[in-house]
Amino acid sequence: MFDINGWEFVILVVAALLVIGPERMPEYSAKLARLVKQVRGLADAAKVQLREQMGSEFDDVDWKQYDPRQYDPRRIVREA
Repeated sequence: MFDINGWEFVILVVAALLVIGPERMPEYSAKLARLVKQVRGLADAAKVQLREQMGSEFDDVDWKQYDPRQYDPRRIVREA
């Protein structure tokens, strides 16, 4: 999802330890876990609501065509 490798993750953890401090790290880790859980819940609720509103058309939509990762700005400008 965020496309980070192992070394980048290690650097983020070390930076978090330096900024937050090791004594407050468990507290902030728990807060981050709750935030991620809430965001996932909101995304799932939005998906359920969209599925209810669209009905059977929801399954017919090709969602891959709306993936922003497939767009290359340089190619779009070149083709314009």
